[in-house]
Amino acid sequence: MDTKLLARIGAVIFVAIAITMTAIEMSQAPEPARDEPAAVADNTATADPLLIELRRCQSLGASGASDPDCLRAWAENRRRFLAPGARPAARIADDTSTKEN
Repeated sequence: MDTKLLARIGAVIFVAIAITMTAIEMSQAPEPARDEPAAVADNTATADPLLIELRRCQSLGASGASDPDCLRAWAENRRRFLAPGARPAARIADDTSTKEN
């Protein structure tokens, strides 16, 4: 067979598949819009106290920059993040276990 003929056959098959897939997608009914955003699991009982404090500071907005508790929370967050060899989940778990003892 000629290579031009093979290229044309391949192009026709590609276009046929693309048209078929488009027709299938267009025949499906659209999903209804959600009234509420997707629910997010609230793990406040098992959450890190630092995370809870950081969320509180975030809700304060610009006034959080002058709140001493927020300043301490941000400093602790930086210390955890920039610690040499820090793995966030393991490091947080290690820190909370030493504070409980």
